[in-house]
Amino acid sequence: MNATVQARAAAPVLHADPFTRAFMDDPYPGFAAMREAGPVLWSPQYECYVVARHDDVQRVLSEWQTFSSAAGVGLSNFNKEKPWRPPSIVLEADPPLHTRTRTVLARTMTPGIVKQLRERFEREAEILVDRILDLGEFDGVTDFGELYPTKVFPDALGLPQQGRENLLPYGSMVFNSFGPQNEFTQAAFANADAVRGWIMANCTRQALTKDGLGAIIYAAVDSGELKEDEAGMLVRSFLSAGVDTTCNAFGNLLWCLATHPDQWNKLREKPELARNAFEESLRYEGPAQCFFRTTTQETEIGGVKVGADEKVCAFMQSANRDSRRWERADEFDIERRVVGHMGFGTGIHGCVGQPIARLEGEAVFAAFARKVKTIELAGPPKRLYNNVLRAFSSLPVRVTRA
Repeated sequence: MNATVQARAAAPVLHADPFTRAFMDDPYPGFAAMREAGPVLWSPQYECYVVARHDDVQRVLSEWQTFSSAAGVGLSNFNKEKPWRPPSIVLEADPPLHTRTRTVLARTMTPGIVKQLRERFEREAEILVDRILDLGEFDGVTDFGELYPTKVFPDALGLPQQGRENLLPYGSMVFNSFGPQNEFTQAAFANADAVRGWIMANCTRQALTKDGLGAIIYAAVDSGELKEDEAGMLVRSFLSAGVDTTCNAFGNLLWCLATHPDQWNKLREKPELARNAFEESLRYEGPAQCFFRTTTQETEIGGVKVGADEKVCAFMQSANRDSRRWERADEFDIERRVVGHMGFGTGIHGCVGQPIARLEGEAVFAAFARKVKTIELAGPPKRLYNNVLRAFSSLPVRVTRA
């Protein structure tokens, strides 16, 4: 028995398949079983290691020297397989390349820029909430969760208005591709050429406005920090990472408030809790379930030796429900101190757009708390099945005006 086989045999076996409808319908018992089984598990089905406890997930996502992103943040190993698109030069990169590209992206998210965006985001939030109150009954996904992030963020980026219906299918392609090649991946790629064509055409310098966040990225080409094609890839990174996740987070928080009337009453009484409510929903019912890393050398996780060039799946949403880290981990509490949740990832690859996402969540749900009196489900929700994202495809909601 060689060292690799011995190492795999030393880890408890993960028998569950996390990339199925049955698991996705209610992943939390499965996550709990993973955490109890041990600090690291071996999945013979996907030939990867799995970590599900908070401390181990945090370590795998933070120690980039040992757990690399450059071989892909999905199940596919770029050391052995050709990716379906050029690897992201920020998400699927390690330093020094990651340092160079992340530095440029960080310029678009400074406190000054976020402050400039606040008035516009708050105005659009008021319009959105007034619109759903006029409806009374609405779909929390299509009428609420998807409308706002597909408008305010692309507006801020400087993206053309026409064709934005391609944004969500593109995100679906990206996130599903991080998992195995299954029915969800096949469905996401059904119209791949048209979607990819629109994205490629509209992330160019010529397609973007001259006063948006995209223009800040292209300015780095003029200063010699980036090449023209690299700037286009960074704009595309924004679109894959900054739209779907926020849309899904909105739907998930709406569901949390509709099904936890005590927490909804807290938010109504204190609309200033909106930002913390958004953070707690990312912990309790976060959209981003997992990402993968690839070991650069032999290492040890929880006493198990893991060889080099092995895929490790880090379940962030399991970490967010780990009772080793959180008291009452399975309770939704908008007054909880939420520091340390994995909803935005962690380490050098922590979500670069989180200041914008937080601004969006705070603006919308503060307006919601001020203007809405009651919220309840108007019918059974329907689950959206995605290899990496947890979300609803439909969420019937009924509200009344304050």
